[in-house]
Amino acid sequence: MIKGIIIDDEQNNITNLQRLLEKYCPEVIITGSSTDANEAISLIKNSQPDLVFLDIQMPEKDGFQVLQELNSYDFEVIFVTAFSQYGIQAIKFSAIDYLLKPIDIEELKKAVAKTSEKLKHKNQNLQLQNLLNHLKESNNSSEHRIAISSLKETRFVYVKNIVRCESENSYTLFFTDEGETIISTVPLYEYDEMLSIYGFIRCHQSHLVNKKHVKSLLKEDGYTLLLYDQIRIPVSRNKKDLVKKALV
Repeated sequence: MIKGIIIDDEQNNITNLQRLLEKYCPEVIITGSSTDANEAISLIKNSQPDLVFLDIQMPEKDGFQVLQELNSYDFEVIFVTAFSQYGIQAIKFSAIDYLLKPIDIEELKKAVAKTSEKLKHKNQNLQLQNLLNHLKESNNSSEHRIAISSLKETRFVYVKNIVRCESENSYTLFFTDEGETIISTVPLYEYDEMLSIYGFIRCHQSHLVNKKHVKSLLKEDGYTLLLYDQIRIPVSRNKKDLVKKALV
């Protein structure tokens, strides 16, 4: 999924583009919009989007001035303009593409597809770096980090800081020792395979637990794992012997 925002000084243009995206590019989720250039700068900084649909001609500040007032560019841009001559300048500002008003559906789909590919490459680069670090620290598992793919980003989390994982339909919830919850789009069984060598126990169909965070095995309701944070995790009947052996 691509988290996007729309910046355009006319609300009807924002509404129209959002409707087109919902119908033809459902992978883009619009999380915010603005008709004011100054407000747009704060919106981009605070919402950390993957993609910004940016109108070039706006009162007070144009789209290029909005970009110039930002300190970092951790997002992709698709410029939107009513004048084709602005396309050249848009390319100079490293836009993936630009759209002419009124927006052509096929051009919109192509521009979003390009953005999607570029974002994928960014994730792959981060994952490659994580792989290289993993190989470099092959004998020091405490420094190993796992890449967790969520709807918004790819998070890199030290394995030692993961308390447990919980399945929620086709998603996986990660719970860290800092109290953070990270939602991954990857199913639990895939993490079971990756984390088993680090002492994680698949104690239940819906639960994967880091045994370093297990305080005790309670003999109640069958069996239950009590964690140091006082969370109780059920143990499946068919996993009981495996859990006992893993905790010895």
